[in-house]
Amino acid sequence: MKMTVNKTFDWKVFFALWFAAIFAAIAVLPYALALQSGTGRPLPPVLQASPGVQILRNIFVLGVSTAAGLLLAKRIGLGAPILEAWFGGESTADKIRAVLPVSVLLGIATSVSVILLEAFIFQPAMMRELGASAAALNVPAAQPAAWMGFLASFYGGIVEEVLIRLFLLSLLAWLGSFISKTAEGKPTRLVFWIANILAAVVFGLGHLPATMGLVPLTFWVTLRAIALNGLAGILFGYLYWKRGLESTMIAHFSADIVIHVLAAL
Repeated sequence: MKMTVNKTFDWKVFFALWFAAIFAAIAVLPYALALQSGTGRPLPPVLQASPGVQILRNIFVLGVSTAAGLLLAKRIGLGAPILEAWFGGESTADKIRAVLPVSVLLGIATSVSVILLEAFIFQPAMMRELGASAAALNVPAAQPAAWMGFLASFYGGIVEEVLIRLFLLSLLAWLGSFISKTAEGKPTRLVFWIANILAAVVFGLGHLPATMGLVPLTFWVTLRAIALNGLAGILFGYLYWKRGLESTMIAHFSADIVIHVLAAL
């Protein structure tokens, strides 16, 4: 999708994304607390701060990541085309129709793939390592209430996409453009794919602190976090590249609705 070109920083897009991310960071708290409460394991240090401290920390981190991500994305020809068009006074109907169906379908396909890989590969392997305690990670069996999963889906669809795709992937692709770039000065296809894979691996590793609150970190537990989240991350990164930030947000939200809401009913 062709991005809307802005020569100056778009404050309206920034505040829309930042406020949405703050809402999502607060909305995930009931899900996170419910998921951890039944395990009896202590929270990892990064999650031991009070909810108020976590919220303030998230406000700052999300503000910096959103601003830096938008600046970096503009440098490499990416961004949030629907929001940019909306705040620029342009029609967004065609843009929405272009991304909504494919994003929802790919998100659902991703969630189904994750559930199947979990059921047939990772759960059996983790059961051999951890015994019955591996059930704490079982998708979709070990899920809090559906309403909590619904709220948590905003976190994945907004916060994680701002941090991983808008900021980290844009940063890696921009840095890679100093090594290999097109005639227009943008990252080459190879650079983007390397950046996308690296961002997806970081996306998977980023789930390990929360996983530590549920089960011990073993080989299969770590591989599961990287593989399942990395698979989704690569797809979301591709959508970000080809269709914009809104597309990857929709896909991620759709995937989480299947895993955290429909599977919990």
